[in-house]
Amino acid sequence: MLSWALVFFIVAVIAAIFGFTGIAAASASVAKIIFVVFILLFVISLIANAVRGRRPPA
Repeated sequence: MLSWALVFFIVAVIAAIFGFTGIAAASASVAKIIFVVFILLFVISLIANAVRGRRPPA
């Protein structure tokens, strides 16, 4: 999921360089949303593993 956020960020930067402001803004918005979802899922995963008492494999 983080890779998709990175892809949309790169698309936004390239679109901004070429002057496509609408596409750049849309891509940046999508990248922000995907990044926030990734962070939330990551934190939920950390909390769930802490509650269960399992440790990650070594």
